[in-house]
Parts: sequence; C-alpha cells; structure tokens
Amino acid sequence: MFGLEDKHVVVSGAGGGIGRALVTVFLQAGARVTACDRDPALLAALSGVETECFELTDHEASQRAAEAILARSGAPDVIIGNAGFTRAEGMANVTPAVWDLEIAINLTGGYNLVAPFLPAMTEAGGGSIVFVSSVNGLAHFGNPAYSAAKAGLIGYARSLAVECGRSGIRANVVCPGSVRTPAWDHRLSKEPDLITEVSKYYPLGRIVTPEEVAQAVLFLASPLSGGITGVALPVDAGLMAGNLRFVREIIGA
Repeated sequence: MFGLEDKHVVVSGAGGGIGRALVTVFLQAGARVTACDRDPALLAALSGVETECFELTDHEASQRAAEAILARSGAPDVIIGNAGFTRAEGMANVTPAVWDLEIAINLTGGYNLVAPFLPAMTEAGGGSIVFVSSVNGLAHFGNPAYSAAKAGLIGYARSLAVECGRSGIRANVVCPGSVRTPAWDHRLSKEPDLITEVSKYYPLGRIVTPEEVAQAVLFLASPLSGGITGVALPVDAGLMAGNLRFVREIIGA
C-alpha cells in the first residue's frame, strides 16, 4: 500500500520511544531500515535492521557514518530525522551550555544527518526526508532552546523542499504534541499524575502515541504523499487547533 517495499530508510534516534515505533512501521511496510542512535545498547534491542552508532552533533562522525551506510546499503530512499532531547523546561534553566547542547542535538543534528546523503540521493533520482519536530516549533509551550531548535528544523525542511525539489527530493515535518515516551520519566517520577493533567489541554482528551506519530511519518515518507513537500503537520490530538481550556473555563463560564 505504501510503496516502500525494499526501499532503504535511515532513521535517527531509532532506539527511543518514537524511534522504535518508526522502525516497526517501516519494517511492516517492507522497507530496509538502517537504525541510527548514539546509544549502542538501544540499537542492540532492535531486530531486523542494519545499525549505525554515532553522535549526530559531531559533523565528522556523521559524515563517516553516512559513508559507511552508503557503502553497505546504498543511497537512502527515505531519511527520518527523529533524534531529539530537552531538559531545560523554562527560561531560567537555559544557560549558554544548555542552549548550545539543545540546538546541537535538535537542529544541527538534523543537518548533520541529511547533508552527507544529499549528493547520493540526488544522483539516485531523489527521495523523501521527514523530520520529527514538535508543536513547540509552532507555538511556545515551554522548553525555550528546544522550541527554537524545532522551529529551525521546520525552516531547514522548507529550505530542502524548495531548493532540492527539482532533484526529486521532498522534505516534510511532523510536529507531535505530548507523546508518552521515556522522555517523560524524569518528570513523572516527581508528578505521577502529570499525564492526566496534561491531557486536559488536548481536544481528544489524551496525548498521542508513538505509533500515531510513526504512522504520520510513514505517510509523508511514502509515495502516497507524492505531491506534498514543505509542510509541517501537527500530530497533536488537536492541541494546535485551539485552546480547549480557554474555551471551557473562560468562554464557557
């Protein structure tokens, strides 16, 4: 159905919660997956994939990894830039070191993943690039450095869409809202009821699952979305549609 049988898909952050869901949906679609992460233990838990372990914030390491992937598996038909990280949840937590780290992982890492593959993808006739950004890249929900980086990732995707489209390359973005992954564990250890409270802000009354994010990525990566490039698609249980609590508590009152 998705036209990805035997297509080569490179996924970064493959060992995380969304990353594992991405690996699963692309394998189910018949693709050949190269799973990338900086943590070898997380990659070791995956099966049915090629793996490449490297640090995305290191340009030279990313270049070497791309060369190894190209030599082993050929040019990617699809690149999924999924790796991401944040801990600075408010402006008071943002120091120069924190800023540099979160920009490096969430924005520069996207460039370091994609740029080394572009010549080979162009020579092969094109392909699809999908970044996993965030609703934080569309509006402010905290995490200032992360938000700036994720907004920049949307800008980078649009640049690729415009400048590489004639080479057959599409570039799109999914923007998840809150997703129940291990990234929440450090907060849930302090606030066990936090997910219940967060869900009150979402029109669907819940947060999205990693599988729902992965399915949206799969669509944008596949020929089913062949006429779509340069878009940022919220996968957010309705969060970006409007302020539910304002409607209920202010307008409704």
